[in-house]
Amino acid sequence: MRKNIDAAEYKHVVLGLIFLKYISDAFEDHYEKLVAGEGEYAGADPEDKDEYGAENVFFVPENARWAYIQSQAKMPNIGKLIDDAMDLIEADNATLKGILPKTFGRTNLDPQTLGGLIDTIGTIALGDEKAKSQDVLGRVYEYFLGQFALAEGQKGGQFYTPESIVKLLVEMLQPYSGRVFDPCCGSGGMFVQSEKFIESHQGRLDDISVYGQESNQTTYRLCRMNLAIRGIDGSNIKWNTEGSFLNNAHKDLKADYIIANPPFNVSDWSGELLRDDARWQYGIPPTGNANFGWVQHFLYHLKPDGGHAGFVLANGSLSSNTGGEGDIRQKLVENDLIECIVMLPKALFFNTGIPACLWFLRRGKKQRNGKTLFIDASELGYMINRKNRAFESEDISKVADTYHKWLKQSENYEDVKGFCKSATIEDIQKHKFVLTPGRYVGIPDEEDDGIPFQEKVDKLTARLREQMNQAQQLDQEIKTQLAKIGIEL
Repeated sequence: MRKNIDAAEYKHVVLGLIFLKYISDAFEDHYEKLVAGEGEYAGADPEDKDEYGAENVFFVPENARWAYIQSQAKMPNIGKLIDDAMDLIEADNATLKGILPKTFGRTNLDPQTLGGLIDTIGTIALGDEKAKSQDVLGRVYEYFLGQFALAEGQKGGQFYTPESIVKLLVEMLQPYSGRVFDPCCGSGGMFVQSEKFIESHQGRLDDISVYGQESNQTTYRLCRMNLAIRGIDGSNIKWNTEGSFLNNAHKDLKADYIIANPPFNVSDWSGELLRDDARWQYGIPPTGNANFGWVQHFLYHLKPDGGHAGFVLANGSLSSNTGGEGDIRQKLVENDLIECIVMLPKALFFNTGIPACLWFLRRGKKQRNGKTLFIDASELGYMINRKNRAFESEDISKVADTYHKWLKQSENYEDVKGFCKSATIEDIQKHKFVLTPGRYVGIPDEEDDGIPFQEKVDKLTARLREQMNQAQQLDQEIKTQLAKIGIEL
C-alpha cells in the first residue's frame, strides 16, 4: 500500500479489516453452535441478534461476513462493499455506532491491492475459540499499532504509547479495581494493559470500569475498536474536538486511578482562556506549556482518599521554573502529593527525542507520609533497533518491585546509590524543589576488583605503549607499499 498512501492513512485500512475479520470469526464460531442447536442452544435461532449479545459477540449481517467480503475481493467495487459492510455492522450493534472506518471506497486505494490484503488477512484465524484463548487478535493489533507508530514517526506517537512504558505504569499502579481514567487516551493501550494486569493476577475484569477522553476522532475510533475486540466496555470513552482542558467530558468523575501519557510541552493548549479554572488548586499553569495543567487536571479527578495517578511527563517538568512552574511543583511537594519519580532512558518513544520521566501522585497518603521515592532507570533497557529502546520484563520488575517494597516499608527495601533513594520533604527543599532523580540517588560506586591502583596504571601504560608501536609499524608498512608503486609521503 505504500506506493499509493502513507502509513497514517493505511493503518485504518489494515486495522479496520483486522477488526472486521475478528468480529466475523467470532460470529461464525457462535453461529455454528447455534445451528448445531445442542444443549443450551437447542431451538436457538442463529439469525437472532439477541443470541449473540448475550455471549458478548457482535452480530454480523450476511453481507458483512468475512466469507462474503472475501468472495468479492477481486471485484472493482470491493472498497464500497467494505464501507457498506461497516455501515451494516454499526446498524446492528449500537456500541459500535460511529466507530468503524468507512474509507475503503476512496479513489486512491487500489482495488487490486485491497483484494490482496483481504486474501492475506483471510488466512489468519482471529476470532475463533482457540485464537481468543491465545489473544491472537490482541497481539496482532498491538503489533500493528506499534509498527504504524514507528512508520509514522512523530505523528504516530500521538496515538500510541510504547508497551514498555504502559506495562511499567500499570505494574506500579496495580489497578485491580475501581475507576480507571485516561483523559488523553490515544488508542487505549493504558486500559488494555490494565485489564491484562488484572487477568494475569487472577482478578475480576468486571471490578474495573474505564473512562477516557480523546480529541482526535480517528484516534478515538482506534481506541474504541481496540477496546471492543477485547470485550472492554468503551461507552465511557468520549470524543470532542476541544479536548480535556476546554471541554472536560467527565467533569464530576473522581477516579481511583489515572494513568496517562499527555502530549509533551504543548504550547497551544488555550491556557489563556482558563486563568480562573477551578482545577488550578496549586497555581495557574503558564500559557506556553500545558505540563502543569495536565498534572492539576489529574489531581482534580482523583478521589480524595487514596486516589492514585501515574503518568508520563517531559524531564523539564522536574526542574523548570518558567511561568511559575517551580512554585506549583513546590506546593505539590509541600502538600505531600508526590509519591515517586522515575527517570526513564532515552529513545523509549517513537515520536520524540525529548527525555521523559514518570510521576506518581497520591491523594490522602496513608503510607510513606512526607517521603518521595526517586528511581533512576535511565540505564535500563535494550535497543530494539538503531533508534528505539525497550524494557526487558526484568527491568520492569526491578523498578516496580523497588517501588512496592518502599511503599510497604519492607525490610528488603534499601537505598541503592545510583538507582533509588527515599527522600523527605526537607531533602527536596534543600534542592530547591527540583525533582530530578540524579540529584538524590547520586552516582553508583565503581565495583572494587581488588587490583591496586598503581598496577592498573602500569597495565594501561604498557597497553598504550604496545598500541603506539603497532601504529608505527603499520605506518611504516603503508609507506613501504606506497613507495613500491612510486608514491612518496
